[in-house]
Amino acid sequence: MTQIFETSNIGSITLKNRIIRSATADGLADADGRPTGELIEFYKSLARGGAGAIITGFTGIQKNGKGSTHHPLMLDRDEYIDDYKKLTAAVHEYNTPIIIQLNHAGRQTRKRITGLPTVAPSARRDLYFLEKRPKKLTDSAIEEIITNFAKAIERAKKAGFDGVQLHCAHGFLLSEFLSSNMNKRKDQGGGTTKNKFRIIERIFTEARKRVGDFPILAKINAYDTRKMGMRTPEAVEIAKYLQDAGCAAIEVSCGVANDGFITVRSKKFPTAAALEYSYLLRYLPFVIKKFIQPFIPIFVPIFTKPQKQLDNFNVPAAEEIKKNVSIPVIVVGGIKRLDDIERIIFENKADYVSMSRAFICEPDIVNKFREKKQTESKCVSCNFCITCIESMPFKCFNDTR
Repeated sequence: MTQIFETSNIGSITLKNRIIRSATADGLADADGRPTGELIEFYKSLARGGAGAIITGFTGIQKNGKGSTHHPLMLDRDEYIDDYKKLTAAVHEYNTPIIIQLNHAGRQTRKRITGLPTVAPSARRDLYFLEKRPKKLTDSAIEEIITNFAKAIERAKKAGFDGVQLHCAHGFLLSEFLSSNMNKRKDQGGGTTKNKFRIIERIFTEARKRVGDFPILAKINAYDTRKMGMRTPEAVEIAKYLQDAGCAAIEVSCGVANDGFITVRSKKFPTAAALEYSYLLRYLPFVIKKFIQPFIPIFVPIFTKPQKQLDNFNVPAAEEIKKNVSIPVIVVGGIKRLDDIERIIFENKADYVSMSRAFICEPDIVNKFREKKQTESKCVSCNFCITCIESMPFKCFNDTR
């Protein structure tokens, strides 16, 4: 019987248990995207707290793909390698593997952040970020992105990371290529699922020339709510392509920015946090904020599709994907109770679970589970932590530690 607190392997990565800290934007890099001492201390707390493995927050691979959150990480320069060596060494002191998530934001960023126009597979505007229509990527621009992903993977290996995770979910660039809602290309980069996957396949191919069998994981959407967007049957097909490309493990998530709070769900919209911290609302005059505050919870469901299932919501999709691949499957999304984790693993619905908000609330949550000090995270899923990240480093607003 598979046990939660046994050691296991994803490729050459040895995990202490089957509970992974999922990639989480923390806002703790410096203005240039280098890891800071504060970031290193937080990651040490995760390692000390028992996480089976840690996946870093979104890390950009080139300037126009930098994330829109407060001070996101970057790995677009060789001179950053030594800074990241300090991070990996600190985490490895606790015998915890650390995986860096690499990403290009695509159209889900802002010119104010990058200093450059947004880009995407097709010139389709994002309704949340409300930037100008993104520039459709040329063939040469796509080649540059592929090369920069491969270079970043090589830097990650040199910096001492145990693996990398390609962010192919949540509406960022690689996810945009995979989605027929966002990808309207008529060339070899669009149309069929195989064509839409081509950029990811090329990243694997180019990276392997540089890093050999260094573990490369991927995070994918199993579904979203967009018209002609991702659905689980196509996600299964993509998972098979990932396996064929040499992917070490697949993390299953859902949703894009335009979906609203589908990726991270809560019982009610975090209105107060949105008014105080979100890019779209925080600069409004106080009088206007006061006037619109009662109407936000009314209008948000009109533009987004409210989700009834708040816990374990990606498990059915992960189970379907797991049936069709032999590489490990990780599931994320509203998981915060020990009995749910035990059931997911024991019933073979996924090989690992990953959590984000639970680790913001309690970096030592895995030790608490292991020592039977508690059986459920104290996270109340208010989503204030997610909403604040556009303006400041993350924090738990319901800190009960």
